[in-house]
Amino acid sequence: MIYTVECNFADAASEAEWNAFYSLEKLPALISVTGFHTSQRFRAITDGCPAYLAIHTVYGLDVLTGDEYRRKGGGNFARWQQHITDWHRNLYSDIGPAPAVQTGERLALCSLGPAPLIDMGLKPLAMHAVALDRCPASRWLAVLPAHDARQFAHPPEGVDLYTPMGDQLTSARRRAPEDKRERN
Repeated sequence: MIYTVECNFADAASEAEWNAFYSLEKLPALISVTGFHTSQRFRAITDGCPAYLAIHTVYGLDVLTGDEYRRKGGGNFARWQQHITDWHRNLYSDIGPAPAVQTGERLALCSLGPAPLIDMGLKPLAMHAVALDRCPASRWLAVLPAHDARQFAHPPEGVDLYTPMGDQLTSARRRAPEDKRERN
């Protein structure tokens, strides 16, 4: 399942420090939670959407409601919480692992349907909200290759573009928690 966290940050004076905390402390702590498979942060390069986006691959809603998730910082932003605005969390249907977006590539998201992404020559993955805010109810995700990024500096209406803020982190765990039991 795909877990997304979106927000804006309202204090320019501490934004760089918050970003360092989020990328260097919070994401590594989250990826160590049993049931997290991948995590990557993004910054919006289009207007009209939250400035920050984190996309995680998780094994299910129970991962996000568990004690381990809360102990390792899930659901809060420590001393920066007061500056977090426009905060949204969604759990989307399983599309497999979230695609890793490399330097120079862009993550494209659209809640209007797949057509704008298809018109850009992309192959969108459909995600449907199943828990948490459930808004937007459906979203399409695609990776814009680096060689096309300049061509779509101004994407079609309804398409939000994000640049990666670092590499995708991947858990050392390869199987879902319930699959760890020995098989006879």
